[in-house]
Amino acid sequence: MILVTGGARSGKSEFAENIATEKGDKVLYIATSIPFDDEMKSRVELHKNRRPSNWDTFEGFKDIDKFIYANKGKYDCILFDCITIFVTNLIFEYAKNPDNMSREDFNITQDKIINDMENILLAIEKINTEIVFVTNEVGMGIVPENKLSRQFRDIAGKVNQLVAKKSDEVYLTVCGIPMKIK
Repeated sequence: MILVTGGARSGKSEFAENIATEKGDKVLYIATSIPFDDEMKSRVELHKNRRPSNWDTFEGFKDIDKFIYANKGKYDCILFDCITIFVTNLIFEYAKNPDNMSREDFNITQDKIINDMENILLAIEKINTEIVFVTNEVGMGIVPENKLSRQFRDIAGKVNQLVAKKSDEVYLTVCGIPMKIK
């Protein structure tokens, strides 16, 4: 298991795609983004155009563990891009009032998201397939001004820690340069 983290436009996705390419021809690309505007659609197209056409793609953020189980033995590598979009989507899926979560709602939402990631990690472990996770390093900037952004940062940080702990290798990309930190 490999985790690639870094800031926005740091080169992390391209580096992760290169790793996946080296692992074999049969790659599953898990795209957790839901394009909601033209700018996001443009970003998704950029990613699609960059990756090999023979890769399979799963687009979504729910039941990823079940999809992984159902495709046991089919892929040399799975590329999960990205954890932070996955977390964002699940916050809006699980929270009663995402823009103003109570402490109780925050804890319940965080627990559900961590549970979803633990289920994905368990699925990967059981099918014995290499996976490369991509995430954003969200904890190195200023403390966000609004509550939702702070809560997102906290949940994403916890999920990133979980994945990093289980990973065999962790890379931090800065200015297109990957640095191995684990």
